[in-house]
Formats: sequence, structure tokens, C-alpha cells
Amino acid sequence: MFTQKGPTLRELAVQALSSTERGYDLLAPKFDHTPYRTPDRVLDAVTGALRPLGPFDTGLDVCCGTGAGVGVLRGLCRERVTGVDFSAGMLAEGRTSLPERTGGPAVDWVRADARALPFTASFDLALSLGAFGHFLPKERPGLFAQVHGALRPGGRFVFPLGAPPAVGSRTYWTLLGFDAAMRVRNALWHPRFIMYYRTFRVPDVLADLTRTGFTVRLLPLTELGLRDDGSPRGRLVVATRE
Repeated sequence: MFTQKGPTLRELAVQALSSTERGYDLLAPKFDHTPYRTPDRVLDAVTGALRPLGPFDTGLDVCCGTGAGVGVLRGLCRERVTGVDFSAGMLAEGRTSLPERTGGPAVDWVRADARALPFTASFDLALSLGAFGHFLPKERPGLFAQVHGALRPGGRFVFPLGAPPAVGSRTYWTLLGFDAAMRVRNALWHPRFIMYYRTFRVPDVLADLTRTGFTVRLLPLTELGLRDDGSPRGRLVVATRE
């Protein structure tokens, strides 16, 4: 799963026994060499699905980490792109790996909690990649409300969703086991490290977005392929602030 440049087992153990924020500060220098970084094929599929929805002037990468989403937004936005994350270590890596470039949109890196975004009606497009497992279900409405408030009227909040694994498959049992282990860890050890894979269920998420004031549609990410039943392996949630 990891390259030689990735974290050692000991480093992962230290991270897992830290708080969520401290854990990512520790992991940041090697994060892009782990499978936790959003794969390029997903980034390309998201970019392709978003391009016809533009043009966009300003973009926000919510929970940006080392900046994979910032890179997507730089190719779609004309004026300014902002990455926001609560991990100073991840932001530092983003600044290093995605420096300013001549002729592209300006890039800002902001340290803030996504549950208390310091923006008001500032962005045309908000994107998030792979971060929602760090929020408990009860926190999700507040998170969505923060993004809603950061968007201009007509702005879009987008994120990819993979199809759920088949019940009984290896992936199904792996994710179930991981979540169970994390629940035991957080019950017995503090500070907590919040990361769950099975708490972001599509019907609940769509209902929360709608209650927040978004109009929601799903776009198939056909570049990611189809499942055996012909359904797409991935979809892009497009939530619009009316």
C-alpha cells in the first residue's frame, strides 16, 4: 500500500494515537506517498465533470490537506483559489508542492476549522476530496451550513462519492473492521482520532444538503468505470446554493 517514501509502521502508529489534527501534522511530509491521497484518476474525472459547469472565478478547497483539490481548482478558476485546513503541517506541504505560478489564479492557504469557516459569500465553487470521514454524522449539517455560507448565490459545492462496496465483499469487511477498530480506539484512548469510512451514507448526506438549502444532483464519473450492474463506480455530488 505504501511506497518506500511513505510512513513507516511506527510512524503510522504514532499518528493513530494522536489527535486528528496532530496526526495529520505528523503525517504531512509523507502524505502524498500514501494511498490516502486522492488518486490522479479521480482528480481527472472530477475536473472533466466540472469543466462544463464553469466558468468559475473563485474556488475553495475544503479540508485541502496537501492541496490535491487546490490543483484541480487552479485549472478551473480564473481569479483566486483558497485551500483551507486545520493542519498546519498539511498546509505547509501544500505551499511547497503547489507554489504560485505565473499566469494562473492567485492561491491562498488558510488555517481554519471547516466547522467555522472564515468566509462569507466569497466563492463560486467549493470542492472537498476524501475528508468527510473526519466528521461525525451529527457535525455534518453544521459543516454543510458553513460551506453554504461561504458560497455566492448560484455557487456550487461538489465532491466525489464512490459506490458502496458489495455486502460481504473483501472491501466491505475491511471498512467495517476499520471503523470498529476506530470506535474501540476512541472509546479507550484520548485524544480521539476521528476517521470513519461508513458514516457518510448517500441518502443521509443528500438529505442534509437539501435541508441546508442546497439543490442537489448527481453526475456520473464515467471515467472511473462501471460496476457489474451497469451503475457508475463514482458520482459527483453537485449541490447548488440557490
